[in-house]
Amino acid sequence: MTKPGVIEHRQVSEPAAGPGQVLLRVKRIGVCGTDLHVYHGKHPFTPYPVVQGHEFSAVIEAVGSGVSNLRPGMKVTATPQEVCGKCRSCRRGDYHICDHLKVRGFQAPGVAQDLYVTEADKIVVLPDTFTFEQGALIEPTAVAVRSTSRAGDMQGKNVVVLGAGPIGNLVAQVCRCRGAKVLITDLSDFRLGKARECGVPFQSCARTESLARAVERCFGEEGFDLAFECVGVEATMSAAVDAIQKGGTIVVLGVFGEKPRIDMAVVGEHELSLIGTLMYQHRDYVQAVELVSSGKVITDPLVTGHFPFEEYLQAYQFIDKQGDKTLKVMIDL
Repeated sequence: MTKPGVIEHRQVSEPAAGPGQVLLRVKRIGVCGTDLHVYHGKHPFTPYPVVQGHEFSAVIEAVGSGVSNLRPGMKVTATPQEVCGKCRSCRRGDYHICDHLKVRGFQAPGVAQDLYVTEADKIVVLPDTFTFEQGALIEPTAVAVRSTSRAGDMQGKNVVVLGAGPIGNLVAQVCRCRGAKVLITDLSDFRLGKARECGVPFQSCARTESLARAVERCFGEEGFDLAFECVGVEATMSAAVDAIQKGGTIVVLGVFGEKPRIDMAVVGEHELSLIGTLMYQHRDYVQAVELVSSGKVITDPLVTGHFPFEEYLQAYQFIDKQGDKTLKVMIDL
C-alpha cells in the first residue's frame, strides 16, 4: 500500500531463510479492522509504503540453518511482533507491549507476499486437519484469549460483550469456554446472527433494546460484573460504565479513533476497574490453536468472503460496500 487506498503489486527477488529463520509460502490472509484503518489513512502509527497482512496461514517452504523442530510441508502461522528484548516491558516478560514494538503489516513488512521469512521462534504449528481459513483466524482468536485472561476467573460470571464483529464474536466464544454466561450486543442483526451460529447464548440488538433491558432479560436481577468493549466508540464505553454492577470490570479492546468522554465519577464511586489489553503472546496463540482444534471455538461462520491476491484492493472496496453484512474476508494466495 503506497498511500491510503492505493495498492501496488510488485515482482521482487525470492527471499531465503537465514540462520534461525523459516521461509513460508503464504496461503490465506485475513483482512483485519486495523488494516482498514491503514487503507483509509486513519492509522496513526503506520507509515507508507507498507506491505500489509498479519493474520495468516502458510506452509513451510524451507528452514534455515539451526532450525531443527520445523520441516517443509508443515501448516503454520506466526506471531507478527518485532521487539527489542531490552526494555523494562521485555525484561519482565511483557514483550507484547515492548517500548519499541513494531508489528509486521504496520511498522514492518507484513505477509502480503507469496514467500515470507520470519524467525523460527515466532512460528506456531497448526494441526494437519486445520483449514487455511482456520489457521488465518488464530491471530484474532489469540486476541480473545489474551484479553479474556486479563479479566481473571470468569467461571459462572455474567459477561457482556459490546460489539459482534470478528473480535467481539471470538471474545464471546472464549468467555463461554471459560465458563461465563455471555450476552453479546451489536447494531447489526447479521453479526448477531453469526454470534448465534457460533453458540453465543444471548444476543441483543442495540438499535431496538437498551443494554439495561437486555441485561435484565438475560441475567435478571444479577446483572453483569464483567464487560468487554470491542467497538471503540464512546457510546458503547459509556453504556458499559452506566450498566455494569458496582465493583465490576471493563476490559477495553476497541480501537478508539476519537478519544471518548467517560464519566469518571461513576468509575470512581462504583469502584469499577478499566483494563487495557494489547495483542497477545506466543502462549495465547498456542491456546487459540487448542480451542479451535477442539471445536470449542467455531470459526467457519466468520468467513464471509474470498478474494484472490491480485484483487486485494477489491477486497477493501467490498468490505466498505458491505459494511456490517460481512465479518472476515480472506485473501487467497
